[in-house]
Amino acid sequence: MNTIIFRTMAPIIVCIMLVYAVYICLRGHNEPGGGFIGGLIAASSIAILGMANGAEATRRALRVDPLSIAGIGVQIAALSGLASLFTGSPFMTSIWLYLELGETIVPLSTPMAFDIGVFLVVFGTISAIALGLEEGEAG
Repeated sequence: MNTIIFRTMAPIIVCIMLVYAVYICLRGHNEPGGGFIGGLIAASSIAILGMANGAEATRRALRVDPLSIAGIGVQIAALSGLASLFTGSPFMTSIWLYLELGETIVPLSTPMAFDIGVFLVVFGTISAIALGLEEGEAG
C-alpha cells in the first residue's frame, strides 16, 4: 500500500489518531476507555505511518526506541502503585491531589498515572511489534 494518496493522508490520519488516543487515555480513569485502548489507538497510528513511509523512516520520526517507551511506562505504572505506600495505605490505593490553577481545579490521581503508564507500555510494545513486522516484510 504505497499510493500517493495514502502517503499524503497518513500524517493527517496519524495526528488525528494520536490526539484521540490521548483523549481516550486521560478520560479513561473515570469513564470507559483508558490506557490500554488509548495505547492501541496510538500504536495503530504508528503502524499506519510505518506502512506509508517505511519502518526505518518511522523509527527516525519516533526518535526513541518503542521498547524504551514501554519500559518507562512500566516504571510509571509501578511508581503509581508504590505512591500509596508512603501514605500508609495498601499497595495500589488511589491517591488524589487537587491543584488550583487560577479559578480551575485540576484533579490528579494515581489511577491516572497508572493509565498513562499502561498507555506507554501498550504503545511501545505494539509499535515495536508493528515496526518489526514492517521491517520483515520489506526485507
